[in-house]
Amino acid sequence: MYSEPVQIRESRTGSTRSTMSVTDDAIEAIKQMIVDGELRPGDRLPREPDLAERLGLSRSSLREAVRALSLIHVLDVRRGDGTYVTSLEPSLLMDAMGFVVDFHRDDTVLQFLEARRIIEPAATAMAAVNMSEEEVEGLADLIDALGTSPSVEQLVANDLEFHRRIAAGSGNQVLSSLVESVSGRTQRARTWRGITQEAAVERTLAEHRAIQQALAARQAEVAGAWATVHIAGVEQWIRQTLVES
Repeated sequence: MYSEPVQIRESRTGSTRSTMSVTDDAIEAIKQMIVDGELRPGDRLPREPDLAERLGLSRSSLREAVRALSLIHVLDVRRGDGTYVTSLEPSLLMDAMGFVVDFHRDDTVLQFLEARRIIEPAATAMAAVNMSEEEVEGLADLIDALGTSPSVEQLVANDLEFHRRIAAGSGNQVLSSLVESVSGRTQRARTWRGITQEAAVERTLAEHRAIQQALAARQAEVAGAWATVHIAGVEQWIRQTLVES
C-alpha cells in the first residue's frame, strides 16, 4: 500500500506554473516514490486517474512525466497493460546517457577522453583483482586474433571489445556501463588516429598487450597506469591535431 505523496497542486489555468515546471515536479514525485520504496522494480504504477489525483496533476501532465521517464528506461509503458517500473539495472539506465552523448558535437570528444582517462584506469585496476584467469587469457586471444596487419576498422572494433571486457571484469556494473557509454563515443576519433598517425596500430597493440600482461600478473596499479597511458595517447594526439588545424 502506497503512502500519500505530497501533492504538486498544478494550476488548472496554467497561469502560475509552466507546463515544463509541472512536468518536472511530476517526474520528481514519481522518482521519490521509487527512492522511498513505494514503487519497486517490476511494480505497476497506480491507474492514471488515481495517480493524477493523488499528485494534484492533470492527466496530460502526468502522461508527459511518464513519457519522459520511459525515455530514460525508468518506466516501461505497456500498451493495454499499464505502466511498470523497469528493472532499474545500471546497464539499462546508462543507455540514457548514451542517448544524451550522441547529441554532443565532435569538438567535445576531448571531454569524453578526459572522462575515460579518469574512470577507465580505476576499472582496469579493479579488473586486475576480479577477472578470472580465463577472462584474462581471453584478452590475449582477442589481441592475437587481429594478426600482424589488421585494418583500422578491425583494430577499432577489437579495441572497443578489449576495453568492454575489462570494464565488465571490474565487477562493478555501474562503472562498466559508464565506461562503455563514454568509450563508444570516441570511436570515430580512434579511427581517424589509426588512419592518420604513423605507427598508431602498432602502438595500440603494444599498449593492449602491456595492459593484458599487468592484468595477468594481478598488478592493479600497473594495469591502471598502462590504461592511463593508452587513453592519454589518443587524447594528446587530438589536442595536437586541434592546435595544428
